[in-house]
Amino acid sequence: INSANELNISKLRKWREEYTYVDVIPTEEPYIVSREVEKMSKSKYNVVSPDAICEDYGADSLRLYEMFLGPLEQSKPWNTAGITGVHSFLKKLWRLYHSGENGAFSVTNSPPSEGSGEDLKILHKTIKKVEEDIENFSFNTSVSTFMICVNELTAQKCTSRAILEPLAILVSPYAPHIAEELWEKLGNTKSISEVPFPKFEEKYLVESSKEYPISFNGKMRFKLVLSLDLSKEEIEAAVMAHEKTQAQLQGRTPKKVIVVPGKIVNIVG
Repeated sequence: INSANELNISKLRKWREEYTYVDVIPTEEPYIVSREVEKMSKSKYNVVSPDAICEDYGADSLRLYEMFLGPLEQSKPWNTAGITGVHSFLKKLWRLYHSGENGAFSVTNSPPSEGSGEDLKILHKTIKKVEEDIENFSFNTSVSTFMICVNELTAQKCTSRAILEPLAILVSPYAPHIAEELWEKLGNTKSISEVPFPKFEEKYLVESSKEYPISFNGKMRFKLVLSLDLSKEEIEAAVMAHEKTQAQLQGRTPKKVIVVPGKIVNIVG
């Protein structure tokens, strides 16, 4: 049966001997069939061997994919078409640690995200979510969180050991083989399965600034990062003094400036 639910009669006859001489009515192909979710069982001939998947994608991909399918307590349809996405994520995780020339391993001891602390925020947001998911057996959302984390750290071009080492520990219960190899490349001799889980620190998630959308008559024209400690009057003054605001106004005096601290700034007129 292909992805369009079309049954291949010739392959069915080869697969099951009892269908070799069966006449199928109607005789015109294609034969459209339906699907239903049921547990794997030898008696139903729907058991899928993991050996072929492990050979093509690796044990970590299979392990992650099984957790990514959905909540643990629910029955899920088995469709290996989606395993390529999880496999691609693991390759992206590997590249995060190998961002050097020609894919060389590249992890530095430099402080993470000097000045902004964005990398630390990404890491501790991930630690918090994964901790909650493990306690609730919500492994599928943990895998989604890892994907978001790796995408964000890749965008930040993170190479800091202070970030990538805890990340490897976080991933290790889900993808133990690749995590163990990365852990060894990081210079550790003790197994990653024996090290303590990273600790979540709330201070790294405290927001100190806000990227305000600056709108003119309800249409957003640009964004401006301002401190969350500023009052309404200080926010208005900073926005009005900005060169992009002056370019939009072209010497005009606005009728009204609407400021919602922590949300938006809208200049009317």
